[in-house]
Amino acid sequence: MSNITIKVENLSKAYQLGEIGTGTLSRDLERYWARLRGKEDPFLRIGETNDRNAKGNSNVVWSLKDLNFEIEQGDAIGIIGRNGAGKSTLLKILSRVTAPTTGSVKIKGRIASLLEVGTGFHPELTGRENIFLNGAILGMRKAEIKRKFDEIVDFAGVERYIETPVKRYSSGMYVRLAFAVAAHLESEILIVDEVLAVGDAEFQKKCLGKMNEVSKGQGRTVLFVSHNMASIGTLCKKGIVLNTGIATPVLSIKEAVESYTKLLNTVVINETGFAGNLKDKITFNQILINESIGYNSTLKPSDPISLTVRGISKIDFKRIVFIIGISCNGIRLFTLPEHINGRILTAGDFTVNFNLAASFLRPGKYTIAIGAWGETDHDWIWGPDLSLFEIGEVWTDQIRKQDEGIINGDFLRIK
Repeated sequence: MSNITIKVENLSKAYQLGEIGTGTLSRDLERYWARLRGKEDPFLRIGETNDRNAKGNSNVVWSLKDLNFEIEQGDAIGIIGRNGAGKSTLLKILSRVTAPTTGSVKIKGRIASLLEVGTGFHPELTGRENIFLNGAILGMRKAEIKRKFDEIVDFAGVERYIETPVKRYSSGMYVRLAFAVAAHLESEILIVDEVLAVGDAEFQKKCLGKMNEVSKGQGRTVLFVSHNMASIGTLCKKGIVLNTGIATPVLSIKEAVESYTKLLNTVVINETGFAGNLKDKITFNQILINESIGYNSTLKPSDPISLTVRGISKIDFKRIVFIIGISCNGIRLFTLPEHINGRILTAGDFTVNFNLAASFLRPGKYTIAIGAWGETDHDWIWGPDLSLFEIGEVWTDQIRKQDEGIINGDFLRIK
């Protein structure tokens, strides 16, 4: 048991929505009297799970509820979950930024954490001054900071601006400098929230390499929050999935990602965001990419792409055209109808298939949106970009330089 770095027991965190206080003086006194006697807050009993999509009846929500897990020294753990699932709250408790409502956290060793852009920075101070300030906040001694100063600046890549006040830095430069300080602290535990998404692709790759070195090479524990399953899979061997404040046990990273993708396909695709007068008549339930659950799938350039969409229609259609839209970096590349003339659809379950040729899309990350046109131009439904897949960088004679474009021009030749 000596190699247990973090032990969480019955951990819960409650927040009160709206204004501070219970709303009446008598209830505030009742809460205060319970606290004096060492009793549980009587208003926490009526708290609800933190489901941001459901309207609740209580003004107390449980951001985290009864978490129990152990993390061993040297583990790289991915914390996975939808927005509002409780990931940042958990990291703040582990970093001692906030206290739990109930339960306990036992931590062995020093913690370096990067939770928000600019945490521990003063905007009026220069980059040099903020390295010393942030390092001191994280627990580094002045001599230690001096010894690692050049290494920190070199890793961050902001040497030219080191004497400039950080209020003039971009958000990416903020993250570069903040991560460099946290990563070079000789701590036993490194905690990183999804702020790395602010940095460019080159720096994200650099950060993942550093965290991998910290975990595997130096035997330190890493907790990493990200919505990028490729990054999670590269760095982490184990994972914890959070949903409405409730956590799974520590799973293998493969099991954790599978659990998360199933959660996304049963929840995310049915969330608000669909527009059009058919949104109450048609429900899209699932996207499969090459027969796998369609979220963060990674494909080879030589793989043909088969997209399967499943859903339910509440009414019959004499004609309906199902459509998907493929986007890259927020730019819609094209839309593709299932059949240009549409199909007849009866009420009930339906399945729609779309196919893309192998090597049509070059390496990169793509998102899919789903839609449909009904019997007239006024009958339609269209959704946001829901599902993500990636074409990996495996080059062949047919796929040359990535700067030749996103779509392989060979398919556009007039023959």
